[in-house]
Amino acid sequence: MAENPAAEVTTANPVAEAIAALKAQFPDAVTEDDRKGYTGIVVDPESLVEVATAVRDTLGYNYLSSATAVDYLGKGDYFEMVYHTYRVPAGGPPLVIKARTPRDKATLPSVISVWPGADFQEREAYDLMGIRFEGHPNLKRILLWEGFDGHPLRKDWKEAYYEQDQKPFDSRWPQGHVHRAEERNPYGKNVRYPEGFTLDDFTPVGEAPNYEGIDLGVNVQEMTTPGLKTDRLVVNLGPHHPSTHGVFRMVVTLNGETVEDLQPVMGYLHRNHEKIGERNTFLQNMPFTDRLDYITSMSNNLGYALAVERLLSLGPRYQPPTYRAEVIRVLMVELTRVVSHMWAIGFLLNDLGAFYTPALYAIAERELILDFFEAVAGSRMMCNYMRFGGVFKDLPERIQGIPLLANDRVRNEATLDYLANIINERLPRAIDELDNYLTNNEIIVTRCQGVGILPPEMAIAYSAAGPLLRASGVPYDVRRAEPYSIYPELDFDVAVRYNGDIYDRYLLRIDEMRQSVRILKQLLPRLRETEGQPIISGSKAYSPRVPEGEAYGRVENPKGELGYYVVSDGGQNPWRYHVRAPSYINLTALGPMTKGHKVADIVAILGSIDIILGEVDR
Repeated sequence: MAENPAAEVTTANPVAEAIAALKAQFPDAVTEDDRKGYTGIVVDPESLVEVATAVRDTLGYNYLSSATAVDYLGKGDYFEMVYHTYRVPAGGPPLVIKARTPRDKATLPSVISVWPGADFQEREAYDLMGIRFEGHPNLKRILLWEGFDGHPLRKDWKEAYYEQDQKPFDSRWPQGHVHRAEERNPYGKNVRYPEGFTLDDFTPVGEAPNYEGIDLGVNVQEMTTPGLKTDRLVVNLGPHHPSTHGVFRMVVTLNGETVEDLQPVMGYLHRNHEKIGERNTFLQNMPFTDRLDYITSMSNNLGYALAVERLLSLGPRYQPPTYRAEVIRVLMVELTRVVSHMWAIGFLLNDLGAFYTPALYAIAERELILDFFEAVAGSRMMCNYMRFGGVFKDLPERIQGIPLLANDRVRNEATLDYLANIINERLPRAIDELDNYLTNNEIIVTRCQGVGILPPEMAIAYSAAGPLLRASGVPYDVRRAEPYSIYPELDFDVAVRYNGDIYDRYLLRIDEMRQSVRILKQLLPRLRETEGQPIISGSKAYSPRVPEGEAYGRVENPKGELGYYVVSDGGQNPWRYHVRAPSYINLTALGPMTKGHKVADIVAILGSIDIILGEVDR
């Protein structure tokens, strides 16, 4: 375990520090963002790479957490790239860097040479906004196919079933005239084609873009030429392969059975979560966050709630969540962490060939926790429980079941007694059992030790987060690096391992579950002491008026840092809503981690990252 790094957290004003340090070298290229409710430095695009290099090397912001594109159509008519950078492992608040480009010729330099973790994030901004990043080595669509018409996160892009820019839609008001856009579109008109498109000169894009520009070292078309003498080949794993944990695909270049290169191909599940989020009201977005990582809906809720609460705090009447609400929030997310890590270990063993049995062991304790979630939130997976200023409802006095058959034994137990049994007895025993059964198992040791190594410098450079980062020897945890909720008063260690391989990622999840149980034991007396206190503060308005400004709310989710960048223009809907999904960004390091290994190792390395495709594709 690492020493508690909270004392090392930098509390100075990052913007003032950056302006003072950079002005001498870049007198005309760096200014402070002085818009009301905004923070950060605005950098001239021509100097972006040089400023970013100085920010990394001189100021120590070596970790690019999030890169977000914002369309300010009608509010300046430019695109803005927003980079949230941090000091790792020291911690502290971010330095926010911004660069702007005209909408009609959207071009910015790529910062991959400074922060390689920008790779997938710049491709996403190109795909969904149309910003071209000069110097990007593989700039092509990542969530949509190459033949897709337009860039759907632009404010002026309209889909085939477009109704209005923001909800609630006029057509949905219950006045006897309710209709849906789908009902009024003729069959076959549910797609959008490029202007002037006809089938006369149409050539299908096909698979070529997935292979172009990724330096596979082999000509895919010539692979089928008779008599070609080579043992180098291209193999696709997925998107219907069971080990890909969903509709995800890996284009792998092999020399014999040795991996020479691997490129992730995603987007088969994409439904433009962020476009939906910008049409929803702020509160309507809460249940949509459940569907990102559907194993960790409680944690997803909290990250979004924190982002909007930071915006609300810019207003004069903001009231922070009550203490009881904060205790319940941490209770829910730490139980979620245990659920997610048990599931991750169960499926990692599944990927190694131990089909079903480990997953079933993990399911047993998960079911008890989901029973508790269901009793409190009304749902087992899509909990929709957090609210701005607190939580939806308090814990029930008792957890009760409903008899379905005449002789059913029905649970009827005081909620706090039920929780105490899970936290003090069931979870510690289950974690110890996993440890005893798996840690010294010779098959697991042989398959996992020394496989998929991610060195600490590479983990930071590639923006890895969560267990993937900490198992590489980097003791960085958002709960300590930039504390939120009641974590500053809780006693726990940041789990860290130092070999950066599959085995250490497994061990780290065992360590983190034990730390979560340690936290949960501290919450039990707080739950008893705060009984009867309110569980939500401030206005009970269905749709709060959020002040103008920006906020980045982030939490330490089981899979890593989950961040929400939200921009408000003072209305009832977010102007910009962006998700920094850990499963998505952690895949940036997958290719380098697999090089030199065998085909069977690819499956295990992917499993050790622990991705959820609902969060990858969004």
